[in-house]
Amino acid sequence: MGYSQTSEPIRFERDCAAVMVPQGDEVTLPAGQVGYITQALGGSFTVYVDGNLFRIRGVDADAIGKETPPPIELADESSDADVEKLVWQQLRTCFDPEIPINIVELGLVYDCDLEHLDGGTRKVNVRMTLTAPGCGMGDILVDDVRTKLEMIPTVAEADVDLVFDPPWNQTMMSEAARLETGML
Repeated sequence: MGYSQTSEPIRFERDCAAVMVPQGDEVTLPAGQVGYITQALGGSFTVYVDGNLFRIRGVDADAIGKETPPPIELADESSDADVEKLVWQQLRTCFDPEIPINIVELGLVYDCDLEHLDGGTRKVNVRMTLTAPGCGMGDILVDDVRTKLEMIPTVAEADVDLVFDPPWNQTMMSEAARLETGML
């Protein structure tokens, strides 16, 4: 599994948009600010700065001296199955900022389907939940899922519906995720 717990020191090379974890508040970390990367998964980074955790999006990786993720490629005559495979790959790059396990392995994705739109484009419909209903990172996680799915060629729109019924519990996690967190 792509678990990478680090404490790599970083210095912000430019002002950078960040989101406080778990509150979800958007802030700007200034150029010259120092901190540590605590999690580098799925193309985004969780950094520890001045006693707080912040999430940095992959598109802002250059601000901390990292490479931005490459664009997603899809063959011209791709089937729904090809696109669906990419959808699940992208979902596996979305992480709860506090738990180093992707949302698919955590069992947070309840449902995912494709529909065809005019002009040969597609819409992805996702029903997902959070590990805790009051999680301040809910909107951030939903936005992350939407953004990553809309990076897929031919996907014009991603509709991400946050639901709390049925409520999430640890039995929804994959065996690998339960093993990883010691919940087996």
